[in-house]
Amino acid sequence: MAYEVTATKKRPQRFEDLVGQEFVVSTLKNAIQMGRIAHAYLFSGPRGVGKTTSARLLAKALNCVHGPTAEPCDECDNCRGIAKGSSLDVIEIDGASNTGVNDVRVIKEEVMFPPTSSRYKIYIIDEVHMLSQSAFNALLKTIEEPPEYVVFIFATTETQKVPATIRSRCQQFNFQLINLETIKGLLAKAASEMGIEAEDEALFWIAKESTGSMRDAYTLFDQVVSFSNGKITLAQIKEKLGLVGVDRINSIMQASLNADKGQAITLLHELLSKGVSVEQIIKDFAEYFRSLLLISKGIHSESVLGEQVASFPEEIRASFNEEQLECAFQLFLDLYRNIRYSLNPRFELEVAISKLSKLRYVASTSTVIEQIARLKNDLVSGAITPLNPQLKDIKTVEPEAVSVKAPTSSIVTSPEMQTKEEIKPEKIEEPKVEPKAEEVKKEVKKEPTTLTNDALTKESLADVLPQGVVEVKSENNGLTLVFSSRICYQLAYKDIENVKAAIQNKVGSSLNIVLSYSSPAQAEQEQKQPEKVAEPKEEVKQEQVSTPQPSYETKVVEAKPSASVETMSQEQKNLVADLVTAFDGREEK
Repeated sequence: MAYEVTATKKRPQRFEDLVGQEFVVSTLKNAIQMGRIAHAYLFSGPRGVGKTTSARLLAKALNCVHGPTAEPCDECDNCRGIAKGSSLDVIEIDGASNTGVNDVRVIKEEVMFPPTSSRYKIYIIDEVHMLSQSAFNALLKTIEEPPEYVVFIFATTETQKVPATIRSRCQQFNFQLINLETIKGLLAKAASEMGIEAEDEALFWIAKESTGSMRDAYTLFDQVVSFSNGKITLAQIKEKLGLVGVDRINSIMQASLNADKGQAITLLHELLSKGVSVEQIIKDFAEYFRSLLLISKGIHSESVLGEQVASFPEEIRASFNEEQLECAFQLFLDLYRNIRYSLNPRFELEVAISKLSKLRYVASTSTVIEQIARLKNDLVSGAITPLNPQLKDIKTVEPEAVSVKAPTSSIVTSPEMQTKEEIKPEKIEEPKVEPKAEEVKKEVKKEPTTLTNDALTKESLADVLPQGVVEVKSENNGLTLVFSSRICYQLAYKDIENVKAAIQNKVGSSLNIVLSYSSPAQAEQEQKQPEKVAEPKEEVKQEQVSTPQPSYETKVVEAKPSASVETMSQEQKNLVADLVTAFDGREEK
């Protein structure tokens, strides 16, 4: 007897044998029992999940001599002819090779003739989405109003390519991927029937690689059986098919955790030397980090992970957070897309493996900001924690007790000096805090003094005059404060209310205070030519204290890197001199 592949030999012959499609099975069986037979069906779903098999089972149920029945006998000529594909009333058409209008025209002519020996004339069109638009249009009328003995069953893997006008005329059934545990159980049953011993891990790997397709699982199973010599083991599969395996990836990850890049690259080269392709290594690493990411989210189902949780060491699972695992997962996804344009895919893979040693330190901008805020709170509460809590090699640093008597110094002292400091600690001078203007105002009010206009000089008002006053001019019921520094003048003008209050409390009467500014160059010019100076050019127009806004214009001179002192104008030199005088520390209060 000729060899028959497992996928064909294990094809279901009854609705009860169709696994993973409970909704389709129950709906079709109920429709047959109730006599509600539609004239067109559309079966859609992934490859190898039972679409064509379900179409044949439906044809067998409709044309069985004991039917229509949900449980065909499999013994009559109609059932056996449909199972073998030799029935004249069940026509299977490949939509990929019969795509034109002429092919559809043949179908339209054939449907006019009733079935020869069966109850229904059934057309099974596989991969119907391959038909042309003209062929679909030619088939519309036939599908909508076919003869009562004609049933159309369409099968496709791409429903979106079937026109809506076709879908609306059919009952649609969406087939789903088969569960991993179900595939594993069917593989174990097939191995037992063939007298082959198979490891549970090996069957689990075959079921995972099938990605929900029963036909793919049987095809891979036949390939593994060919080189297993009666015993299927995972070690043989890895060796013969050139797979990486979780154990080898764990070794590379352990070397990366220890920051041993050389060892990680060496292990990678061992895999490549054994014939494992670069593409396969990248895919296995992507699946590895996907499984770790799902485990970190609390998913432990083997059917979802595609791997047993025990295969991943606890040390590796606890070393990375979700954000870092997502980064590594995305790294290998991008790498798989980029290697087709790479100068050497092997170089790209080596760089990716080298980056894994720094994976624990990867953090996004939002995470860094969050950690900084957490660190700030920890400092306020009295504890200092590392920036990344996932790093176990960095211990938490507790704050040391700070002595109030002696401040912390970065100067290294000798033992003798330290002994002296312990015996006689240095005294810390408390910084002198200058009282605010309001406090000065209150203190002055306590002991008011009255001064005459002749006594209103710079020396008598020295304790209440603002910084930068070089001359005090007494006029009719008023004082003019002359500043030589523009900055001091501006600072006094901003605090004019407090300046006025302090002087009035000192004098003991209400005075009109006027602020004036005169640069050093202008004062020198006035001394040389006093008779020609009627009104200085740079003197700021005097304003009454009651004026809310200043009348002068502030000029900002931008410093240019290429400018030198010789090329500066006189006004710029004066401004630089004012800045030096105001901030060199000699006039600080």
